[in-house]
Amino acid sequence: MTSIIIGILLLLTFVGFIAFVMKGGNIMIGFLLMAILWTIIGGIPYKDAITNVFSKPALDYGSTIMVIIFGSWFGRVLVDTGIAGAISEQTIKVSYKRPIIATILICLVTSFIFTSSYGVGAVIAIEVILLPILRSLGLPKNVAITAFVMSIGAPMYVNIVIIKQLQLFFPKVVYGAKYLTYGFSAMAVQLLIVIIFILIHAKSIHKNDAKNISVDESTSKVPKIAYVLPIMPVFMNLAFHWEPIPALMLSIFLVLLITGNLKSYKSALELINKTISQAISDISGLIIMLLFLTMFSAAAVKDTARFSGILQSIVPHSPLVLAIAFGVLAPLALFRGPLMVWGAGSATAAVLAATGFFNQYFTFAAILVPGVSIAISTCITQSWNLWVVEHEKLDVKKFLITGVPFGWITSILNLLLAAVMFK
Repeated sequence: MTSIIIGILLLLTFVGFIAFVMKGGNIMIGFLLMAILWTIIGGIPYKDAITNVFSKPALDYGSTIMVIIFGSWFGRVLVDTGIAGAISEQTIKVSYKRPIIATILICLVTSFIFTSSYGVGAVIAIEVILLPILRSLGLPKNVAITAFVMSIGAPMYVNIVIIKQLQLFFPKVVYGAKYLTYGFSAMAVQLLIVIIFILIHAKSIHKNDAKNISVDESTSKVPKIAYVLPIMPVFMNLAFHWEPIPALMLSIFLVLLITGNLKSYKSALELINKTISQAISDISGLIIMLLFLTMFSAAAVKDTARFSGILQSIVPHSPLVLAIAFGVLAPLALFRGPLMVWGAGSATAAVLAATGFFNQYFTFAAILVPGVSIAISTCITQSWNLWVVEHEKLDVKKFLITGVPFGWITSILNLLLAAVMFK
């Protein structure tokens, strides 16, 4: 009974957090308050909380922070050396005749890249070049960002980094033909929704008149070979399995070299110092926000047992009923909620796995879908979504209102698909 009461209190504070963010509250402060509240309400012991909620998660996240810093630096170098602007100008010219097709192709290419790539660093490297192109085609900021992040989210259905994490709950699920048939089908469904999303906003997409483009001196001098450099970190990872930081360091060096910014030691040093300073300034608030998020996530994982009593009593035995229920409730994956497996939803995954009511492939998909199509694709608590929204200075409420309905539709379709494919 106590666990149920505590579970209800945790859910109430969770709802309060959502309301706080939706009303424009500071999400960084919200994460910290939620970490504190869930620690107290969940009865996490003092020493455990100090070590495993407010210290260890932040320290363990340090390696990711380093990738974010180098990724941000790479993005700033692309901008300040003129490469990002040059590619944008060339793409505008290419897209003059068929801007809607160009918009869709950008999203498809983004998804292709992230079938294997993963992480904030890769997103930053791609975002700094592709989002300006989407904006140049006339897409409003909220539409461009939503299309971009949903295109990143779609391939997470087959990204091995994501799949391996969930296999901890469902060890019988094998990353092979049986699952990948569903995974690529689910990816295709989400991309179809992205295309529909773009077509709905097609009236805002326009032909860019290359004659009206003001060519910056720095972009006009950028060698054509430099246009491939934004994907260099991704290429080094896919082709040679390099870790993000050395891949980004090599890419930064090549950008500086090919654009002629290493001819003078003094000017090179000035540019390096300038871009480093600006890059860290760009993400300083984000870093603290992400560290608070790791604390909240750690508290959520420790409180998962408090949800077990509630979930055990309401889990249906029919795959179709569960698919429909999870589809209707898919927005509960927002803000690391009860359907977000990398947050409070780890309780849901544990309970579903323990019941033994269903084929493990189905339960795997049932818990994966809200996590991918809602949390990863449309939620502000996903680290790269947070970075993109902060970097582009988009209002959080507008971001959520724009993307969540389409993520919700995708979730319903992919859950029903899972019920059919994994009977």
